[in-house]
Amino acid sequence: MSDDIKDEHVDAVVVGSGFGGSVAAYRLAEAGKSVVLLERGQPYPPGSFPRSPAEMGRAFWDPDAGLHGMFDVWSFKGCDSVVSAGLGGGSLIYANVLLRKDEHWFVTDGPDGAHEPWPISRADLDPHYDKVERMMGATPYPLDRVPFDDTPKTHAMQDAAAELGLQCTLPPLAVSFASHPGGKPAMSLPIVDAGYGNIHGAPRRTCRLCGECDIGCNEGAKNSLDHTYLSAAAHHGADIRTSHEVKALRPRPGGGYEVDYVQHEPPPALSLRKRRRRPVRTITCDRLILGAGTYGTTFLLLKSRDAFPGLSDALGTRFSGNGDLLTFLMRATDRNRVRPLNASRGPVITTAIRLPDDLDGVPGAGRGAYIQDGGYPGFADWIAEGLDAGNDLERAVKFLWDRFTALFREAPDTNLSKELSDLIGDGALTVSSLPLLGMGRDTADGRLRLKDGRLAADWTAETSEELFNRVRKTMRGIADVLGADYADNPMWFRKRIITVHPLGGAPMGAHSGEGVCDAFGEVFGFPGLYIADGAAMPGPVGPNPSLTIAAQADRLATRLLENASAHGGAGGPAVTAPSATGAEPGGGSGSPGGAGHDPAGNGSAGRGSTGNRAAGNGSAAYGPVSGGHGGSRGPSAVAPDRTSLWFTEEMKGSVTYGETDPRTGAKAEGRRPLSFRLTITADDTERFVREPGHEARAEGWVDASGHGGRRDVEHGTFNLFVDPSPGVDDEDRRLMKYRLFYTDGDGNARTLSGVKNVLHGPPTRIWPDTSTLYVRLLDGHVGADDEDGAEVVAAGVLHIRLTDFARQLTTFRTSGPDGAESLLNFGRFFAGELWEVYGPDPV
Repeated sequence: MSDDIKDEHVDAVVVGSGFGGSVAAYRLAEAGKSVVLLERGQPYPPGSFPRSPAEMGRAFWDPDAGLHGMFDVWSFKGCDSVVSAGLGGGSLIYANVLLRKDEHWFVTDGPDGAHEPWPISRADLDPHYDKVERMMGATPYPLDRVPFDDTPKTHAMQDAAAELGLQCTLPPLAVSFASHPGGKPAMSLPIVDAGYGNIHGAPRRTCRLCGECDIGCNEGAKNSLDHTYLSAAAHHGADIRTSHEVKALRPRPGGGYEVDYVQHEPPPALSLRKRRRRPVRTITCDRLILGAGTYGTTFLLLKSRDAFPGLSDALGTRFSGNGDLLTFLMRATDRNRVRPLNASRGPVITTAIRLPDDLDGVPGAGRGAYIQDGGYPGFADWIAEGLDAGNDLERAVKFLWDRFTALFREAPDTNLSKELSDLIGDGALTVSSLPLLGMGRDTADGRLRLKDGRLAADWTAETSEELFNRVRKTMRGIADVLGADYADNPMWFRKRIITVHPLGGAPMGAHSGEGVCDAFGEVFGFPGLYIADGAAMPGPVGPNPSLTIAAQADRLATRLLENASAHGGAGGPAVTAPSATGAEPGGGSGSPGGAGHDPAGNGSAGRGSTGNRAAGNGSAAYGPVSGGHGGSRGPSAVAPDRTSLWFTEEMKGSVTYGETDPRTGAKAEGRRPLSFRLTITADDTERFVREPGHEARAEGWVDASGHGGRRDVEHGTFNLFVDPSPGVDDEDRRLMKYRLFYTDGDGNARTLSGVKNVLHGPPTRIWPDTSTLYVRLLDGHVGADDEDGAEVVAAGVLHIRLTDFARQLTTFRTSGPDGAESLLNFGRFFAGELWEVYGPDPV
């Protein structure tokens, strides 16, 4: 820890040490950046997690009440929530499950039943899922090995799923069952340290099946973030500071950001006295990564909103609990005999039953969900303490009365940590049943906001009641198969839920009118400010969200480092268009794969291919075929003294298969919808404007209805205002040319070749030209020189509406020196008089 820090400046500050912050800190430190990570909570080496009734009574987070424990409990309208404060964030108390978000679930459901794709896709995240799974040691529960085969609750869940015709799997868990990867599973073996050591310097042992995952693993068997990413980050030089709570954020004059924080001094072990107010300190940075969790990150941005003029109105929106639902099975029987479930044996979660979704091609299924077995620690001393019914009853009545009166107070306290601490007192309440944990695609229509300086949430279970009823009905079916009584969470009668997976609040979007940050987590209008945690999710993940958050953070870090490398280091923020505007970064174009993307296109180039695929790069910020920075053509990497520029474009229309003339194809019977969404990137704007070819790279997706749907652009180029062919006597006539290589759903290589004819003049004359793209779909990956002899598969016309074009102009962003001037010069070159009418004001 550091004392009396003044005038401290680093490449990057990371706020929070959960699945977003830890991954980002590691990636940046590994790349040689100076990184300071600020974590409000304390470190918890193996053996230090609270266990006794007295320790658990102080294990809550409420510094104003002298509590600095790891359980941070919140109560909002419609839901209660438990999150974590401590080095490792939510990984300290989560149940280890590392499930990927289902391929077809990357959508937001509209009120009319339409599905809008997320800005990111499964294809974007898959290479990053791979990396996180390796780092976290993901492995399924070894049910086929002794003594792990003796886990009654796991067998019970498998039996129930088989009886009900449901899919049941052993999901990947971030738990060490063997002393080293690939080793033989056994209980309580010493775990071999990874090459980066361990931040705690304490020994770890393999899982002993004690069911204590959700209250902290004292064996160190959980591969939590402190044992993995944070240890690796510290090994690479990251400065990790615990008991440092961030209080405010603001842009730094001249570039970068300022971060105010206080340093807590947790009271002695047996003291609950309030501490004196700590002084506020400030650290500055070029890049600021927010990973304080859905509540922490959103709360910080809401509190600091006045310092960020133009911050998206989407701040606070898209809040959901990821469909979390807790119920119980009790008194299970088998042929009139007690069926032991032994919920306290094993990790907390060992199985996952998947309920299909309409989006999976199962009509009438509804929204998808998962049901998992739960567990709890079996503490003999807690059970004994529980026999003291008089004291428990007195504390419980006081707690319930305080909750009741809080409903009628003008400003109810949304932080329940102190109240729960009082309720637990010197004992604990025990559970004598098998919990069932549900989660799924609920409706992300909640909103986080400030009320009298506190975080408040407007959320209701009513809009997701169909999902919850489906999950509850399935849980009752499981209870029936196991001969058990089913019991809802006692809070359900008020339609309240308890969530441990809060998401949203600073959601990603295609533009600032839709989200707070772009598809790489960078906040619109504030370059170098990133959101790396669950707050960036634009809706529910469905399964346990930790892996998806970590994978997105890895993708974010890759993008950040690519930009920093291109600009000669992390020194200083990028220059952008005005803060009220913004765009997705060049390269990913948001969702190249989109909902339902089939990554099979990553195979051969397909029949008839005459071009080359851009090589997929697992270490890049993009999916395996979503348009890496390389390829056989296109501009080279930007030099440190060059300015790069990017913008997004989306066009829609139709083509007719079998036609060769675009105008005919646009009007013919049997035409099919065709659209694309691209990020156009010029790595060197000066060279782009100067050179005759004016070539930039085009990355994103092509959506060919009936021919595989949304497909990644494997390699694409964009040529702006190319000189007309020799012999054309019209000096004012220019062309915009598009050439996009992709592979359709049948594995056929295709080329979208498009042309816009632009005649310069007043906006009313230019607009029809810039809004109309004449396209031909060619068989194979066809270069410009080979197009005359290529087979034309389809032809038609795409359009962009004037309002969308105006919005497109606001998505221009730059990085590098003289960004504002480069933006203005490029814009006038790009759109002439249209830029003067619709383009952003100079910075």
